[in-house]
Amino acid sequence: MIDRNFQYGDRVQLTDAKGKLYSITLKKGAEWHTHKGMLKHDELVGVPEGSIVTTNQELKFQAFRPLLADYLLSMPRGATIIYPKDTAMILGVADIKPGVRVLEAGVGSGALSISILRAIGDSGFLHSIELREDFAEIARDNVTNYFKAQPKNWQITIGQLEDQKFDAEFDRVVLDMLTPWECLTVAAEALVPGGVFMTYVATTTQLSRMAEAIKESANFTEPESLETIVRGWHHEGLAVRPQHRMIAHTGFLIFARRMAPGVPVLQRRRRPSKGSYDNLEIN
Repeated sequence: MIDRNFQYGDRVQLTDAKGKLYSITLKKGAEWHTHKGMLKHDELVGVPEGSIVTTNQELKFQAFRPLLADYLLSMPRGATIIYPKDTAMILGVADIKPGVRVLEAGVGSGALSISILRAIGDSGFLHSIELREDFAEIARDNVTNYFKAQPKNWQITIGQLEDQKFDAEFDRVVLDMLTPWECLTVAAEALVPGGVFMTYVATTTQLSRMAEAIKESANFTEPESLETIVRGWHHEGLAVRPQHRMIAHTGFLIFARRMAPGVPVLQRRRRPSKGSYDNLEIN
C-alpha cells in the first residue's frame, strides 16, 4: 500500500476557509508564517493527505498535495505559461498519449512540457526547443522540481527550430511562438505521415496568418481552429448562477495532420464569405 502521508520534500497545498491557496515544500526544521500564526513543517510530516492543520494561533488549513494545475499556476515563470484549460485541449485534440514522440518549440516556463511528459509516460519521448537560454533554465528547473529528477526521455535544445534537422521522427509537433508559420517546413519534415501539427497563438492576426500558411504549404490537412472558455458556477442551496469571473480568451489552437509526401490535399468545398481575401496582407 502506498504511503500517502506527507514526507520531507513533498509540496503541500494549504487552503484556508476563504478558499485562498498557499504552497510550501516541506523542509526539516523550517517554519511557514501567516498573518495569524506559524506552522512548523515538522508538524506536517507523517500527517495524511486531506487533514486539517492549525497554526499556533488557531488558523486552520486543509492540506493536500497540489494537483498538476495548481503546480503549473504557482511555479516560477520566465514567460507566460499555456494555461491548464488550453493544455488539456492540446493533449486531447492532438491525442498525446503513452509512447508517442513529441517535438515542442517555445518551451517558455515548461508548463506544457510537464503536461506532455506526464501524458507520454516512460515509453514516449519529448524534444523541446527553446530560443532563450534563461527560459530554458527556468523550464528545466520546473520540470526537474515536478518530477524530482530530470526525465530521461526529455531532451531540451537551445536554439531556433528552423535551424534543427529532422527526418520524420515525431508523431506530434506543438508550437508556441510568435511566428509559427516560419516553421511549417521543418514541422512537415519532422512529422510522420498522419502526425498531428498543433500551434498555439494569441491573436486573430496570428490565427489568420497561420491558417493561410498551412493551406498554402500543401503538406497538411485543412486546419481547424478553436479556443477554450471556462466559466465556473456558484451554488449555495437553490442559489445557482454563473460566477461573475471567468477564464475567457487566452489563445487560439490550430490543428492539422501531416499528409503523406507527394499526396495532394483534399480541398474542402465551400464558398468564401465576401471580402474574405480582399487585401489579405499581414506583416
